[in-house]
Parts: sequence; structure tokens; C-alpha cells
Amino acid sequence: MTRLFVILFTVVASPALAASGPFFSLYNTNFVVTIAFVCFVSVVLYLGVPKMLAKMLDARADSIRADLEEAKSLREEAKALLASYEKKQTEVQAQADRILEAARVEAAAAAEQAKADIVTSVARRLVAAEEQIASAEASAVKEVRDQAIVVAVGAARDIHRKSDDCCRWQ
Repeated sequence: MTRLFVILFTVVASPALAASGPFFSLYNTNFVVTIAFVCFVSVVLYLGVPKMLAKMLDARADSIRADLEEAKSLREEAKALLASYEKKQTEVQAQADRILEAARVEAAAAAEQAKADIVTSVARRLVAAEEQIASAEASAVKEVRDQAIVVAVGAARDIHRKSDDCCRWQ
């Protein structure tokens, strides 16, 4: 049916109607061109060129469909991968927040412990300083006492010597 329409339209739309003289003559160029065209179309149809073109176009369409399906699957895979990375990023952010909060708590505890250690250290140093002051005070008192004894013994000797000298003259 299609062949019939092709032939009919070829004959109807031919430029033969515009030519002068007998149409069915080999001297008429329009007739020769029409015959060559009809032969060309017949050979093309006989060799199955439209079927080959249709097969090639179908193969190309199948290839494009396969590419589109692959692109869709890659897109879905990329979306899934992006979602997993976003989930991991939120988990990492939450973990970082927990670590930061734990560090703050630990730093506060360490600061309180350091304050307590400083208070203890200052108290120990004060006790050590008071003991050192008491020891120095006792040492100074002993030294003064020893010095006083030495002075008293020296004065007593002087007195005793003077009294011995006094007694000898008499």
C-alpha cells in the first residue's frame, strides 16, 4: 500500500505536466528524470534500505534508552551516596559536638581540681612557712640565749677576775 502511494505521488507530482511536447519520449528530460527517480526509489525499496534505516534508528534508540537507564541508575546511586554522606556528616557533627561538650566538662573539672590543688598547695606552703618562721624564731631565741650566756659568763669572769685582783691587793 505504501509503495502504491509512493508511486502515485511520484507520478502525480511530476514535472511532466509542465513540459511541452510528448511526455513519453526519451528526448523529454522530465520523462528521463522521472524514470530515473522511479528506478532509484524502486532499487532503494528492493534493497530494503528503509528497513535497514529503521533497524539502525531502532538500534540507536535502544542505545539511547540504555544510556538513559544507565544515567538514571547513576543518578539514583549518586543521590544515595549523597544522602549517605550527608547522614555521615550529621553524625560526625553530632560526635564533634559531643566531644566538644565532653572537653568543656573535662576542662571545667580540671579547672576545679586545679583550684583545689592550688588551695592545698598554698595551705601547705603556709604551714611550711609558719614552721620555717617558728624554726627561725627558735633558732634566733637560742642564739640570743647562747649569746646572753656567753656575755654573762664573760661578765662573770670579769667580775670574778676583778674580785680576785681586789682580794690579792689587800
